[in-house]
Amino acid sequence: MKTFRPEEPSILKRTISFFLRVAEFINCIVNRIIKSTEPLTCGLLILLVSITFSDVIMRYVFNSGSVGLQELEWHLFSAIFLLGGAITLREDKHVRVDLIYRSKLLQERHRAFVDICGILFFLLPFCTVVIITSAPFVYDAYYHDEISPDAGGLPHRWVIKLTLPLGFLLIVLQGFISLKQNLLTIIKNS
Repeated sequence: MKTFRPEEPSILKRTISFFLRVAEFINCIVNRIIKSTEPLTCGLLILLVSITFSDVIMRYVFNSGSVGLQELEWHLFSAIFLLGGAITLREDKHVRVDLIYRSKLLQERHRAFVDICGILFFLLPFCTVVIITSAPFVYDAYYHDEISPDAGGLPHRWVIKLTLPLGFLLIVLQGFISLKQNLLTIIKNS
């Protein structure tokens, strides 16, 4: 007597299903990492405004200034800019030529194709070059315990230099998520 077994999915379907689950898991982790940078970036922005305000008051009311505060303003600005790049990409608020991209001439899958080309040919190669070339820059600053050349400047320059590869790494991770989403858009709209 034969028992009835439901047809098992093929190895290819199981493999594809596995990789889709892994991709979704990685997607969740990367989204959490990038979302965790939002409060940090907002806090740094509030700190930057406060320090700039106090620096202006000290300079114009009390006729004294601090080189360390001015450097801290620049460091905070760069950290906000670099860490906020991935958030901007995730929210789709980055700069692009919207004249054609947002026109009624392009369908959703065409926009997804343009995004995929932009990610593969511009975003990922540029970010990779920046990460590779900035890593020795950070290492040298850490190894030599680089400090500001100005009197009264800030020590531990490697900390701010670390935001350069870190910010671009976050952009690369978000780029892969955007790439996956655009591929799914093309598949869904085909």
